[in-house]
Amino acid sequence: MTTLPRRRMLNAMLAWAGVAALRPVDAQPHWPSKPLRIIVVYPPGGLSDGVARSLAERLSQQLGVPVRVENRSGGGGSVGLQALARAEPDGHTLAFSAVSPLTLRPHQGVVGHDPLRDIEPVASVMYTPVLLVGTPAFSGHSFADVLSQARARPEALRWATSGLATAGHLVLEQVQLGSGIVVTHIPYKGGGQQLTDALGGQFELLSTNVAPAQLRHIEAGHFKPLAVGAPQRLDVLPQVPTFTELGLPHANVSSLFGLFAPGGTPPMLLDRWNTEINQAVQAPEIRERLLASDNLPAIGDRPAFVRRIAEEWRSNRRLKSVNVRME
Repeated sequence: MTTLPRRRMLNAMLAWAGVAALRPVDAQPHWPSKPLRIIVVYPPGGLSDGVARSLAERLSQQLGVPVRVENRSGGGGSVGLQALARAEPDGHTLAFSAVSPLTLRPHQGVVGHDPLRDIEPVASVMYTPVLLVGTPAFSGHSFADVLSQARARPEALRWATSGLATAGHLVLEQVQLGSGIVVTHIPYKGGGQQLTDALGGQFELLSTNVAPAQLRHIEAGHFKPLAVGAPQRLDVLPQVPTFTELGLPHANVSSLFGLFAPGGTPPMLLDRWNTEINQAVQAPEIRERLLASDNLPAIGDRPAFVRRIAEEWRSNRRLKSVNVRME
């Protein structure tokens, strides 16, 4: 008497299991289902922080939920990316960073996560030219003076960057490789304090981003612009040569910034984020903010961003192969 009901129950369970097996792996509940978070891997107050906050505001409008910005600076971006790698891969947490903490710093063995497994590239946002300036402590007036002073007194010139294995540090190392000079590297944990110390003449040279504050100090005569990493001379600094013009093409670095997700985030959500971020970057207020500070909007699909990071990863292995001092 009980055999038939049990058989029917078994058949029903098997049928339910079959339907469940057909559900797509990436099927997700309504997204976003809670406030979103963007980890900025740099200190507050700088250009990157400002861009990230503008993006957060725009994305909040597009997605209809709050987007909170959290600064987690240090380690040239590695501290913030470490926090991202530990976040829940549910599509609600991203990090805003240059690509160098993924493509350069890991070659030095100084990060606590696997950049290829624990971090997912989502969308590029902007290219930022890297500018080399002389501070009040620098007695020269041109890049040629940098070379002559460094050759006359190896390691005497102090060159500050925003941290180990950042784009500014990459420029420094490529200049040393290409010219044969030796300088003393002064790494900071971000851009704010290094700008204050630069104005105080605590070192002679500074790798920095092209940003309104830096341009104001150049106009006021506090900084001497010496070279820029860009495809061509900048309209705002037409007298400043590119590193390629100076015979150092490998030092002609523009820093690419983008947004990243924790490893294991479903591809469907990564693609949705890519679409939303591209839309935000093309919004008039974001685009105008970037162009006003001589940064170039950089939008595209996710596979293209992944390929660009892989190319930089391979290119930066050259530094490790020649035992460049990155620590």
